[in-house]
Amino acid sequence: MTKQLQKNLRKQVAPFEKSNTKASVIQLINTLGPFLILWILAYQSLSISYFLTLGLTVIAAGFLVRVFIIFHDCCHYSFFKNRTANKIVGTITGILTLFPYSQWQHDHSIHHATSGNLDKRGTGDIWVLTVDEYLAAPLWRKIVYRLYRNPIVMFGLGPIYVFLIMNRFNKKGARKKERLNTYITNLSIAALAGILCWTLGVEAFLLIQGPIFLISGSLGIWLFYVQHTFEDSYFEENEEWEYVLAAVEGSSYYKLPKLLQWLTGNIGYHHVHHLSPRVPNYMLEEAHKTAEPLQNVPTITLATSLKSLKFRLWDAKNKRFVGFNYLSQISK
Repeated sequence: MTKQLQKNLRKQVAPFEKSNTKASVIQLINTLGPFLILWILAYQSLSISYFLTLGLTVIAAGFLVRVFIIFHDCCHYSFFKNRTANKIVGTITGILTLFPYSQWQHDHSIHHATSGNLDKRGTGDIWVLTVDEYLAAPLWRKIVYRLYRNPIVMFGLGPIYVFLIMNRFNKKGARKKERLNTYITNLSIAALAGILCWTLGVEAFLLIQGPIFLISGSLGIWLFYVQHTFEDSYFEENEEWEYVLAAVEGSSYYKLPKLLQWLTGNIGYHHVHHLSPRVPNYMLEEAHKTAEPLQNVPTITLATSLKSLKFRLWDAKNKRFVGFNYLSQISK
């Protein structure tokens, strides 16, 4: 893709970088409303059957993913035109999803600015080693990396570590406002959980919120993982790295069934989002359909996305993701 084509592509997407207050408010209502109702129904169903409760928590988890997408848009100042409104709604939805608004906004901005850049990995992204880096690594690092990339660890233990532990602490060098927002978020989470445990009982709270947290957390990490981990993704060293190419070639179009697309706030149009983070989630599909060059971006489906589970290392020579079995092939 030439420089001129990249420039034209950004111009084609630019008209969609406008939030619509009415659409945003409607999305808040049709997301937070059902989530609250499902939570109440799940509590009431405890006296009937826990299988029914689990069924309701699965649906509630889907809506919590949608809550996170709203939080995500607020971090990009794309959900509302007013920055203060984004910060307020972002902090509230961050409390519900266990993410401190300011801290995650900072890390996620770095992710957007460095996605696919081999020389700037490490903040707001998934740990990726190249084949050469893995081969040169000491044994302990190889073991840790293999554990990290194991699906059970990444999608099972990952949400527990990231959401419950890592998100509770400020990073070294964090600004005062960022630290304060993390403290407010932590206190609010503790207060909300405490009130629910006091009024409903600790057991009831855990039986409902536990599955919602684990399912939504796993889904969230899966979405982030699969939209950057596909065979012909994009990684380049800093000198060769280009923002537009990293967006349209290093972020997939995750073509989901309409219901799942709605629940995940159109995040499947991840290439559009990386091309222009200021496009609100409810405008991503239209932006994708309008810009003709985006019709040829890497596309994955529910079925083909499962192949990404075997990808563990980036092969910088052939510019593709490979599995650990590839190491035995090149050692022969």
